[in-house]
Amino acid sequence: MQLRTTGLTATALGAGLLAPGMASAQTLEVTLTIPRLTVAEYHRPYVAIWLEKEGAPAKTLAVFYDVDMKNNEGTKWLRDIRQWWRASGRSMKFPAAGVTGATKAPGTHKLALKPQLAPGNYTLVVEAAREVGGRELLRLPFALPKGGTARAAGKSELGAVTLTVKR
Repeated sequence: MQLRTTGLTATALGAGLLAPGMASAQTLEVTLTIPRLTVAEYHRPYVAIWLEKEGAPAKTLAVFYDVDMKNNEGTKWLRDIRQWWRASGRSMKFPAAGVTGATKAPGTHKLALKPQLAPGNYTLVVEAAREVGGRELLRLPFALPKGGTARAAGKSELGAVTLTVKR
């Protein structure tokens, strides 16, 4: 599997979440655990991570899918990440620079994102879907400039997810 670095770019955020001229130094540190499942037929999950802010369109931060398939066929199953697909996925073109990455093996994965966000209430959403498996969605609310740490724990397709907002 090919592994590409993921991150948050100003293009990925879009004007809905950016504050013009704001040079905020916050970092969103996301720790995502993909559990090791004992099943007859295991496939790595497709995972989408995005931000929601009231009054602004959802913005994708990262998407992990099978980027190695010929003719970009891995994108065919992205619509199985249903909530993300409805929120922003169907309008994206793939691979999206700074957003697209390969599926992840079971274990703990860390992302450090450095967006420039306006003060307000946000929700980091993480959704996973697996072929011959289930799907799961976790929501982690946070506020800026307050920051802090938010945690959620999945029950099947996702393990622990932690978001730490640092200044």
